[in-house]
Amino acid sequence: MARIKMAYLGGGSTRAAGTMASFVHHGAEFDGSEVVLIDLDADRLALVKELADRMAKNAGLDLTVTATTDRREGLRDVDAVLSSFRPGGFEARALDERIPLKHGVIGQETQGPGGFFMALRSIQVMKQVADDLAAVAPNARIFNYTNPVNIVAQAMTSYTDIPIVSLCEGPIIFPRILAEAAGLDPDLLQTTMVGINHNCWSTEHTYDGKDLIPVLREAYEARRDDPATAEEDLRLVRLAVAMESVPSYYFLNYYFRDDVLRRLQASPTTRAEDIMAEVPGYWEHYTEQAKSAAPNLDPARSRGGIHELELAIDAMNAFYNNTGDVLPVNLPNIGGALPGFDEDVVVEVSTRVDATGFAPLPQKPLPHAVRGLVQALAEHQVLAAKAGWEGSREDAVRALAAHPLVPSLPVAEELYTEMARAHAAHLPSRLVP
Repeated sequence: MARIKMAYLGGGSTRAAGTMASFVHHGAEFDGSEVVLIDLDADRLALVKELADRMAKNAGLDLTVTATTDRREGLRDVDAVLSSFRPGGFEARALDERIPLKHGVIGQETQGPGGFFMALRSIQVMKQVADDLAAVAPNARIFNYTNPVNIVAQAMTSYTDIPIVSLCEGPIIFPRILAEAAGLDPDLLQTTMVGINHNCWSTEHTYDGKDLIPVLREAYEARRDDPATAEEDLRLVRLAVAMESVPSYYFLNYYFRDDVLRRLQASPTTRAEDIMAEVPGYWEHYTEQAKSAAPNLDPARSRGGIHELELAIDAMNAFYNNTGDVLPVNLPNIGGALPGFDEDVVVEVSTRVDATGFAPLPQKPLPHAVRGLVQALAEHQVLAAKAGWEGSREDAVRALAAHPLVPSLPVAEELYTEMARAHAAHLPSRLVP
């Protein structure tokens, strides 16, 4: 049982209540620990703290929860940093989604221009976090969920010596999403997913012990003319059959680009705008539950459901309690664990985690049919990390032009100028035209 001091960057966010529910759920693994909630909004911090205190007391857990808007002081002497924040809030995400659509480019939180500008904003804050840790917690380790997690990890591993891993449930949930889209039992599907975050494919895939692809092909033929099958589900199954690999659902943005773009342009609201409409209901629910002696979060009224960021807590447990668990982790491709990618490029692979650290396990190479796109996205990742950490506007335009969703240099230049000006309050002056 590890007794740690953990700082939670984003501890006043809409996801924070679910994260604390997850930490309490794993309470026996961290009994006696301290969690420092850090955020910009004092009122929401106080609410999450009250809710966490009540959840811990109800669970009989010895957990100390504090809250502060002073990031450096909150980071003092911590062992672990759980990073999950959104610079600019959902308002900035809405710009990431809305502005590219004007230029005929998909707007998305972690992909394309939207993901790129989210990365620039996130890296700007993470540089400050790195300075804070050097001053007050030089031995701390970061468990990152701040998006885009791969680019944030790429920047931090390229430019600092701070131990950091980025985490995402994608490799766990993408196969289940595909199975459900095909009308299959997700529990019978076994896969190995590798690549970069939100852009991974399977290198191994079986269904009830047999090769998955023939089963998927049969499911696709049975459902392709069924009007009851959702169009997005059918596309996902079609993509898996065509490429003979289980895809991340984010690949629909690339292989069905025109269809996705038309749908987004026709929609009256973006995903961020939809979430913003739901946010007041989340806080109303959290306020209700914070008054209960036995808080019980309703997944339908909680951002992302409950037990948020649980993979990060699993990773902390594996490291601090020396379990040796194998988890999907984003970290540098040490030893060439994933063939076809440079060793300093952050990749998403199965990783053994124990007290000695995070050791990526050797993987099969991605199939040739899908490898090139992932390699191109990895190169964009490296360019984006450089632009965010130390680059010029010219570096940033080159990074944006290198992304497969951006069709031309003129579009990259126009998009960059408009988006950089829109996000100027959250970017370093060197990147603002």
